Parts: sequence; C-alpha cells; structure tokens
Amino acid sequence: MNIYVGNLAYAMQEEDLQELFAGFGPVTSVNIIKDRDTGNSKGFGFVEMENEADGEKAIQDLDGTPVKGRNIKVNQARPRTERPKTRNRNW
Repeated sequence: MNIYVGNLAYAMQEEDLQELFAGFGPVTSVNIIKDRDTGNSKGFGFVEMENEADGEKAIQDLDGTPVKGRNIKVNQARPRTERPKTRNRNW
C-alpha cells in the first residue's frame, strides 16, 4: 500500500519516517520528496507498506499526529495524474 505523508517538518529524514511507520508493520520503501535544485525537503513524502491492513492502521492512527512540531497528514496515495506539458518561458 502506498501512503502519502504531508506537512512534514523540513528536518524530517527518511529514516525518521521508516521508524515511525515500522511500528505498524513491514515498510518496503520511504521517499521524502526534495527540491531538485536545492535538495531541501518539500515537506511531503511517500511510504510503501507491505501489507494493506498495516497501512490502513497506520493511516488511521498517524493522521493528525504531531511529529517534530507539525501535525502530519497521512492518507492513501492517489495515482499521479498527467500534468499538461508547459513551455519554459524566459520572460
């Protein structure tokens, strides 16, 4: 099960997320999304859990929980939608 985790503290590391979700069951991957230019966290990420029931329990228990000073948003990740291609304009 793929889980979206938002409103993350910018200091949050992938190891922190791994540890947080591992209490609910096996975690197969963790990915915090980073700005491609600066490498800084964008404040959200994804956790892939092996078992759907474990993922549902993690969503239920962790949504709205304070972590490193911020109440995280946790829900089932939706498939990425196609974004229209835009031209890079130099104004």
